[in-house]
Amino acid sequence: MASLSFNTTRLRTPTVQSHKPISSFTKLTKISYSCTTNHSKKWPRLHHFRPNSVSESSVSIEQEEGEIDEEEEEGDDPTAELSYLDPETDPESISEWEVDFCSRPIFDIRGKKVWELVVCDDSLSLQYTKYFPNNVINSVTLKDAISSVCDDLGVPLPDKIRFFRSQMQTIITRACNELGIKPIPSKRCISLLLWLDERYETVYTRHPGFQKGSKPLLALDNPFPMELPENLFGEKWAFVQLPLSDVRKEVSSLESRLVFGANLDLDLLGIEIDDKTLIPGLAVASSRAKPLAAWMNGLEVCSIEVDALRASLILSVGISTRYVYARYKKTPETTNEAEAWEAAKKACGGLHFLAIQDELDSDDCVGFWLLLDLPPPPV
Repeated sequence: MASLSFNTTRLRTPTVQSHKPISSFTKLTKISYSCTTNHSKKWPRLHHFRPNSVSESSVSIEQEEGEIDEEEEEGDDPTAELSYLDPETDPESISEWEVDFCSRPIFDIRGKKVWELVVCDDSLSLQYTKYFPNNVINSVTLKDAISSVCDDLGVPLPDKIRFFRSQMQTIITRACNELGIKPIPSKRCISLLLWLDERYETVYTRHPGFQKGSKPLLALDNPFPMELPENLFGEKWAFVQLPLSDVRKEVSSLESRLVFGANLDLDLLGIEIDDKTLIPGLAVASSRAKPLAAWMNGLEVCSIEVDALRASLILSVGISTRYVYARYKKTPETTNEAEAWEAAKKACGGLHFLAIQDELDSDDCVGFWLLLDLPPPPV
């Protein structure tokens, strides 16, 4: 089974679906998977650190004078902050950021959790981190910190900022609005989510204030799915699969012609899959396919998962919105096929897609979303 990590070379340091149940499926063939992720590479060192701007007494637990941590001698200082811009990247080309502003499993000498701002773009050409004590967490602090990113790195304010924690929506939205930035609540912060997972292992657990077993203060929501709005219904749907080579072609069409959808950088994600490997997906057909795709395009589509117990498919969009996207008649055959589709997705590290078409047997899509089902970050 595939697992995911960043590609280190890129890092510094249906049948009828309406108001009636589904009653049949397109055959999902048995596949042999060869999805792997290269874990043998080492993360390059991150050299563009700045001194910690929060007072040392409020953030870190000091070591005795003269004491040297052997692990820190071998690696980077986990208490340091990062401010990096790829010198080969045009600052004006970075128009969207991914942002997390939350506490970490790190405690200061007051016994309070330290907060951290983490900023990147989807290609990790921009990387920025900054620690904060817990008594200054508000929209003004965040607004000033966002401005500091621009000042320190010489980049313009972004047009959009994506964030994935519903509990921080008020603070982040207020800060963005005051700066004229469009806030986008979305779990399609793939680079940020995987970077946080990496930072947990290489930074937070090495910090002198790290407390093992400390639970995340702002856990991600996973609410009970709601009924799908009528304007999002398709007329038919089917479990389908495409070779990775054809998935790449569909993704390229997002830029070359007028197709709604969203892409993922498979090279950055470090997903190593043979071009012949079949990627599972869901095809949805509608006589109003283009309006349907346009509506879907404004939802920040994140993932599709099978709920075999309730014989349904769940569509996750935005931060915490989940819809019952389709239902089917529960039989041994349909259950096996649904479970096979979900297993195929997991075998590809969570990679799957959503395609919207005029007809299920059409060669063209009017909407194509490459999706990744990720577990929540450990922080």
